[in-house]
Amino acid sequence: MQLSDNWRPSASLELLQQRAALLRQLREFFWQRQVLEVDTPLLSRYGVTDVHLSNLQTEIAVLPNQPFYLQTSPEYAMKRLLAAYGCSIYQLGKVFRDDEVGPRHNPEFTMLEWYRVGFTMAELIAEVVELLLLVLGERMVVQQTYQELFQRYLAVDPLAASVSQLQRTLSDCPEVADLAEREDDRDTLLQLAMACVIEPRLNVDAITIVTHFPSSQAALAEIAADDSRVALRFEVYAGGIELANGYQELTQAAEQTQRFASDNQLRLQLGRPQAAADTRLLQALAAGFPNCAGVALGFDRLLMIQSKKANIQSVLPFDLSCA
Repeated sequence: MQLSDNWRPSASLELLQQRAALLRQLREFFWQRQVLEVDTPLLSRYGVTDVHLSNLQTEIAVLPNQPFYLQTSPEYAMKRLLAAYGCSIYQLGKVFRDDEVGPRHNPEFTMLEWYRVGFTMAELIAEVVELLLLVLGERMVVQQTYQELFQRYLAVDPLAASVSQLQRTLSDCPEVADLAEREDDRDTLLQLAMACVIEPRLNVDAITIVTHFPSSQAALAEIAADDSRVALRFEVYAGGIELANGYQELTQAAEQTQRFASDNQLRLQLGRPQAAADTRLLQALAAGFPNCAGVALGFDRLLMIQSKKANIQSVLPFDLSCA
């Protein structure tokens, strides 16, 4: 990306007005449901262990030997609030990811994240759909499992296929054939298939909900009680864009500790630096975490769909090039 010294904003005044109206609409949605708005720190002593996410790092002059991390999500801090007070909460705020820059990606963006105490994954999905229909207008809603999507579009079972089977399947897909041939990590192959082969084939005019991801991709979600192969995790797509990622939240501190350790083991295998696990989150889970479901939704992407814009720069007051 070429940086610019142009002082002018990225978005038009009309888009900024639409942005403000959407912020107000979302806050009203949660106000009517008595979901408390919270505001958590952007800086933390801990980043994430997830090998697919990277924190931006900084230092504070008065604490020269202590790195701080700009948060990729308010999740950990919000879960500490959930453990302390046990009420449904939401947050609308900035997050940061040391990631690619492109039509759907900016390192700094706005995230809507909320947690509903006592909700199941199915109940939270229903609320997500209700919000999206309110913002985007009436449209078809399609819900399928991760397994059903792979069987439909690639004729392979993602819960049973071996690495070699996935490589053979993807060798027939020009979008990822070269990458798949060199890749021997099963989850990376599944993610390549999902992002590059399946997602582009989803109905752009529909809201698509994908549920029950493989347990190896559970992240911070519970494993399904009736099928240990899958996690109670879902993703939402609209307008051809991945819009939201949600979980029936994991409540067990011991299991979360093990997942952090597994993340760091994978980091070692990939030659990446290990990341310290956030011990405050683990303490919060151990203190007694409420049964709940939570979801993170990209606000800027939602505004892209609502305004029919093709790139995220059009809906940001200032994108990275002129920040």
